Amino acid sequence: MKKITALRMRRGRNKRVNVYLDDEFAFSLEADVAVQEGLRVNQELTPERVEEIASSNNYRRCYNAAALILTYRPRSEPELRNKLLEKGYPDASIDQVLSRMKEQGLVNDNTFAEFWKENRDTFSPRSQWLTAQELRRKGVSEEIITRVVGTIDDEDAAYRAARKKARNLPRYDYQNFYRRLGDYLQRRGFSFDVIKVTVKRLWEELEQESE
Repeated sequence: MKKITALRMRRGRNKRVNVYLDDEFAFSLEADVAVQEGLRVNQELTPERVEEIASSNNYRRCYNAAALILTYRPRSEPELRNKLLEKGYPDASIDQVLSRMKEQGLVNDNTFAEFWKENRDTFSPRSQWLTAQELRRKGVSEEIITRVVGTIDDEDAAYRAARKKARNLPRYDYQNFYRRLGDYLQRRGFSFDVIKVTVKRLWEELEQESE
């Protein structure tokens, strides 16, 4: 059993505390973990107790890292897990953090999938197929993917995706117009049939406007 002989706040933006056991530096903790664990000078710690404190600190650091990642954009559960693994956090801490964040509603694959679909639909419309592929890469389940992408109307999405692009294409030749706009839509995952209908519709609309 070792005794805490000093608790020293580290300088810097991140609030951490250096813990000294028997006059030697032992480890550092998040400041709020030191408070939460009730650490104080002259307190004696068993090896088991030190492990418990380390586990609490890993959880806190992992939670803070996950919260920071989520400030940039929502994430699927598998995506967030992989990000935390890349940062070197232990599986046990990651499991605890993800469980807590799901309870808090901060991690929810249904909500994430809806966000992803709506974001794509608003800023860069694409097909059901391509949206599903993107969600698969994020680790979203097939059940959720099927439900979410099933609400995408491919013809409407293709029209909205191609409308601005079509206005910037030369229209001296339909075949050239079709090839360039068709390639654009194909990269967004639309089928041949949808591309055919969409390109014809936009060509006719632009021809009418120019009359």
